Amino acid sequence: MKNKIISSLFTGILTLAFIACEPIAERETLENSTTVDGVTLVATQSTQGGNEITLEMTTPGVTGYWNYNLGKALTNKVTFIYPIPGTNTFTFVGTLGAEFFEKTIDVQVDQLDHALNQDWYDLVSENTAAGKTWVFDGVPGDGERWWYMSAPYNWEELWWNAGGSGDMPPVDASGKMVFDLDGAANYTYYAAPDADPEAGSFVLDVKNQTLKVNGPNILGGAATEGYDIGNHDGLYQIISLTGDEMILYVDNNAWGTGWTWHFKPAE
Repeated sequence: MKNKIISSLFTGILTLAFIACEPIAERETLENSTTVDGVTLVATQSTQGGNEITLEMTTPGVTGYWNYNLGKALTNKVTFIYPIPGTNTFTFVGTLGAEFFEKTIDVQVDQLDHALNQDWYDLVSENTAAGKTWVFDGVPGDGERWWYMSAPYNWEELWWNAGGSGDMPPVDASGKMVFDLDGAANYTYYAAPDADPEAGSFVLDVKNQTLKVNGPNILGGAATEGYDIGNHDGLYQIISLTGDEMILYVDNNAWGTGWTWHFKPAE
């Protein structure tokens, strides 16, 4: 009995000694290095009121990226040529250390004194404020390829010529689309030549060759007689964009297919 008591006491002492020897874990907690008000955003233009803009976040200890509407720059400083006159708002998205934040800065663009990428002029014309009107490059039953089901891996591989064959042309085959830069990146959709306009906006990503429309979809992008055709996110791959043609494509249309659109400037 005495031995059992001694053994139990010895075990208890070892346990206490083990616990006492365990290192004390120091828990590190993230802390903010500043406040949102303490984050400094600076915008400079290479010319007075010009469209070459440099955005910079200058506060030490803060990291993040710029959303300059045409894309994102994963850096504290970015320089770009902006295509839209007027007051433009740019956003810095970052972390203070313990929390994320967004902060904006406005830049007034009075003149487009630096030339834009040619894709902008091809889409909206040299008269950027007036814009440019696009229509389908064909009519129902003409046998041409202007609105068709294509392979999900090749925009040219025809699977079903829905528009040109006349089998199932889009409901807005005679409609039109207008893209302009009159104070913003404006997109206007008309289901027919005399239909009421539906206003939206667009983002042209020259680097990645995509066109995104917000609001109304593009011509032939809505449901046609119960068929789900187009891209509900409004994001399209640009296959070709010149002064005379615009070819758009999605590789994730309904039924696991692709879909291709051919447009031309309105006469």
